[in-house]
Amino acid sequence: MEDLYREIIIDRYKSPHYRGHLEPHDIAFADSNPLCGDHIEITVRVDENGRIADARFDGKGCAISQASADLLIESVIGKSLEEVKRLNKQDVLDLLGIELGPVRLKCALLSLKVLKAGVYGLGEASDDLVE
Repeated sequence: MEDLYREIIIDRYKSPHYRGHLEPHDIAFADSNPLCGDHIEITVRVDENGRIADARFDGKGCAISQASADLLIESVIGKSLEEVKRLNKQDVLDLLGIELGPVRLKCALLSLKVLKAGVYGLGEASDDLVE
């Protein structure tokens, strides 16, 4: 089963479904992982009911960070901002479907950290957002 998830990660890294920028957007935030150089920027459009109508990510980095961002964006379209605020690291790990060591875990969680910092309207992202 883990091989299937590895294939999904490689596929989403090579051919992401949600890469790009939204213009106009309601939320935008970016951050980097200084340990490995991964960088993610997320733009979000919110509808009149407080739900994510559309979202995109852009950035550079390893297969885990980029695939994680693509899968996360796909999973949040249609969710309310309150639902996004409740997402945690296990939600992202479930999307990826494989176990990760501590270094790769930071790569996988970067997109969640960026998304939640944007939704909360923070000036700075914090690792506390992904617990």
